[in-house]
Amino acid sequence: MSKRILALIGATLVSLIYGMTFTIAKDVMPLYIAPFGFIVLRVGGAVTLFWIVGFWGPKEKIALEDFPRIIAAAAFGVAINMLAFFKGLSMTSPISAAVIMVTTPIIVLVFSALLLKEKMQKRKIIGILLGLLGTAFLILYGKSIGSATNARLGNFLVFINATTYGIYLIVVKKLMDKYNAFTFVKWIYTFGFLMVLPFGFNEFQAIPWHTIPTDLYWKIGFVVLFSTFFTYLLNLLSMRELKPTTIAVFIYLQPFFATVIAIGLGKDTLSWVKAISALLIFSGVYLVTQKNQNEIES
Repeated sequence: MSKRILALIGATLVSLIYGMTFTIAKDVMPLYIAPFGFIVLRVGGAVTLFWIVGFWGPKEKIALEDFPRIIAAAAFGVAINMLAFFKGLSMTSPISAAVIMVTTPIIVLVFSALLLKEKMQKRKIIGILLGLLGTAFLILYGKSIGSATNARLGNFLVFINATTYGIYLIVVKKLMDKYNAFTFVKWIYTFGFLMVLPFGFNEFQAIPWHTIPTDLYWKIGFVVLFSTFFTYLLNLLSMRELKPTTIAVFIYLQPFFATVIAIGLGKDTLSWVKAISALLIFSGVYLVTQKNQNEIES
């Protein structure tokens, strides 16, 4: 099996885990843990795991001139990204947030063209648009619209989340070309933890641990171990073989997987809307991930 196929499988697993996370995290937050407190728990747990695993990882030293890029990756990929999303989601409806989130591949496409001088083939642009159409169709017509307390500000914060994640994929790409993922991801999360701690420390202290049901501890562990630790590693490892635009387009699979999981748990039903959406999404991912014979992935 080629490294590219393994990278595509890794990116798909990331989308599957995120699709599961939507249902799992909802059981924990905000009833038992407030949004920013949950972020401190999530990032703190992940950074601990990264440092533990790092002891058995490659022994590389990071050049001092690369730390500004690592700090930028921490700000865009961890701190601003997570804080804006959780706060925005609490103000707007999940549907509105999901629609805005799928703008990430478009943002990455623009930044890749401007900053990385990546050439955009018509096939890739058509694939991104197909994925966007399929995801929007699934979210708008496959689910009911939820309530929103401050939709305008909430939508703006979710858009900030989508934008910062797109920038993160661009910023971290050069680190991937230079170091092993285990070398710098622990530093990204260390700086990210220091950035989110002032915002969520009070909410973290207020977590009522004694009232949390036992089964929810497993769900909290899933979010820390799989939704944060494994997904970030898989994304970084996939980026060794795939371009940022290719990684970003897999975000379209997340609402699809979330719907499939909901149907499997008996919380949703299959409809022609979901079937058409799935076809559009997979068609878009296929077009974006296919390579021309004369195209070389960086």
